Amino acid sequence: MCYPVGDYLLSPDDVKLGEIGGAGFYMSPSQFEYWKHTQLIIDVVEGIGGMFSLENGTGKRFLTRSRLFTEAELAALSL
Repeated sequence: MCYPVGDYLLSPDDVKLGEIGGAGFYMSPSQFEYWKHTQLIIDVVEGIGGMFSLENGTGKRFLTRSRLFTEAELAALSL
């Protein structure tokens, strides 16, 4: 889900993965356990989105792509 900064209350256990346009990108601990071996790429593309979309009426939506980290990348991340 995408919320304006400050509109969503985070749990102290939520995992910050990075930032998108200055807004933090977080996952719950259970989601992180599932996705921690995966590189997630969040992009903006033309089209009408669903629940994970930009402000209504922009004609743009988020698209998430993923791939598994290589063994070397996992070692560098020290998961």
